[in-house]
Amino acid sequence: MSLEIEAADVIKIILQFCKESGLLASFDAIQNECQVSLNTVDSIETFVSDVNNGRWDAVLPVVTQLKLPRSKLEDLYELVVLEMIELREIDTARAMLRQTQVFQRMKRDNPERYMRLEQLCGRTYFDIREVYGGTSKEKRRGQIAHSLSQEVTMVPPSRLMDLIGQALKWQQHQGLLPAGTAFDLFRGTAQGQRDEVESFPVAMEREVKVPKAYHHECARFSPDGQMIATGSTDGIIEIWDLVSGKVKKDLQYQADNNFMLQDSAVLCMDFTRDSELLVTGANNGQLKVWRIRTGQCLKRIDRAHAQGVTSATFSRDGSHVLSGSFDGIVRVHGLKSGKTLKEFRGHTSFVNDAIYSADGSQVISASSDATVRIWDSKSCECIRAFRPPQSISGEVPVNTVHLFPQNVDQTVVCNRTSMVFVVTSDGSVAKTFQSGKREGGDFLAACVSPHGDWIYCLAEDSNLYCFSVSTGKLENILQVHDKGAIGLCHHPHRNLIATFSEEGELRFWKA
Repeated sequence: MSLEIEAADVIKIILQFCKESGLLASFDAIQNECQVSLNTVDSIETFVSDVNNGRWDAVLPVVTQLKLPRSKLEDLYELVVLEMIELREIDTARAMLRQTQVFQRMKRDNPERYMRLEQLCGRTYFDIREVYGGTSKEKRRGQIAHSLSQEVTMVPPSRLMDLIGQALKWQQHQGLLPAGTAFDLFRGTAQGQRDEVESFPVAMEREVKVPKAYHHECARFSPDGQMIATGSTDGIIEIWDLVSGKVKKDLQYQADNNFMLQDSAVLCMDFTRDSELLVTGANNGQLKVWRIRTGQCLKRIDRAHAQGVTSATFSRDGSHVLSGSFDGIVRVHGLKSGKTLKEFRGHTSFVNDAIYSADGSQVISASSDATVRIWDSKSCECIRAFRPPQSISGEVPVNTVHLFPQNVDQTVVCNRTSMVFVVTSDGSVAKTFQSGKREGGDFLAACVSPHGDWIYCLAEDSNLYCFSVSTGKLENILQVHDKGAIGLCHHPHRNLIATFSEEGELRFWKA
C-alpha cells in the first residue's frame, strides 16, 4: 500500500474504516459531531524556506488550506502586497487588497492599516526602510516564517496506519470526543481551545496540590496544548490532563501508579515539537528522555553534568538536547549516542537557562554571573557577552531568557531585579519593563505570551506582574501564591498560565 496519500484521502480512509467497523453510523454523523483539523504541511523546512525566499506562489495555496490566527494571516498578506508594490506589480497588489477576505476584514476592523497599503499602491516611488518599518525585507520574511512555523505540523508517513487504527475508533467509540469538539487526526487527540486575542490572567481556573515536602520544581505545557508535565523534588514526573486537572489515566503506566522517575529532584524539562518525547534534568546531573505514551525511558545520560541540570531544551529536530547546569557549563548531547557533542565554557557561575536561537545557529545562555552569553552553535565560540542593567552593585543572577515572538532577533531577559528587558542581538536594551517595587519584589522567573503581546514575571513576593508590550506599562498584578513561589509557564495557545510554589501548589490562572 502506498503511503504517498493526500490529506483528504487520509480522511476518507479513516472514515471508511470507522464505518465498516460499525463504530460510526455514517459519514454525516462525523461531519455533524466532529470537526476535522488539518493544520499540516508536507515539510516544515520547505514551508519555512518558501516563506524566507518569497516563493509566494507556493506559500499562499498552502496557507489557504490552514486555519491560522488572523493576526498572522494579515502579517503574511501585508508582506506579499508590499513586495508586489516593490516589484511594481500594482495591479496584482490591488487585486489582493480588494478581493481577498483577509484584507476585507482588515479594511473593516483596521482601516488605517488598510489605507496605508492602498496609498502605497498609488505612489510613484518605494522607500524600503519606510515601508518595511526600519528593517529589511529578508528579516521581515524570517519573522513571519518563524511565526507561521509555530502553527503547523508535519506528518510522517509512518503515522498513517496508526491513524486508521486509533484516531476516530478510540476517541469517539470510547466517548472521549464530545460533539462539536475539533479533532486532530494526526495527533490522535481532541484540539483544545485557542485564544485569538491575548489577555492577562485574572482568576484561578484550578489547583493541584501535592505534599509540601514533594513540591513541583518545574512544569511545562506540551506544544499541542493537551497536557502539562511536572517534575518534583522526589524525582517523580507526572503528566496532567488540562480538562480534568487530574493525572492522565489514559496513560496506562500512570493508571497503574507507575510514574516516570529520576534518581533525584527534577529541576527542568522540555517537550519535542510533536509532544511525543519529554526530556528531564535532575539535581544529580542526570538527563533522561522519555516516550510519553508508554512512559519508557529511551535514553539515560547519568553524567550529563557534574552538578544539577538547571535547563534542558530539545533541538528543533529532536535529535539533540541542549543543557545548562550548576557547574557553569552549557552542553549539547546526542540522543543516539548519549555522548556530549559540544561544550560551551565561559560562565563563572551557575547557568540558569540555555536556549537555541530561532534558526538554531546560536545558543543563548543566562547565568548567575550576571551575564547573558551568545554562542556560535557550531564552533562553540562566545560571540558576545553582556550584562542586563541592574539597580544594585555586584553580580545579579540572570534567571531566564526567551525568544521574543514579535522579533526573533531579540530576547526577553529576566534577572533578579524588579525589571525585565527586551534585548537586541548586540546586547543593547530595546525595551525595559519595571514593577516599581523597591524591596521584596525581585523577579524569580518570566515567560512570554505566544504572540509576544505580554510579558509575565513571577516575583519573590509571590505576585505575577503582567506587562503589556504595546504600552510598555504594568497592566496588572495578581497574587498567585501566599508564599514560596518558584516558577511559571505559559500555555502554547491559550490565555492560561501555570505557577507552582514551595507549598506544593500547582495553580492554573486564566483570563
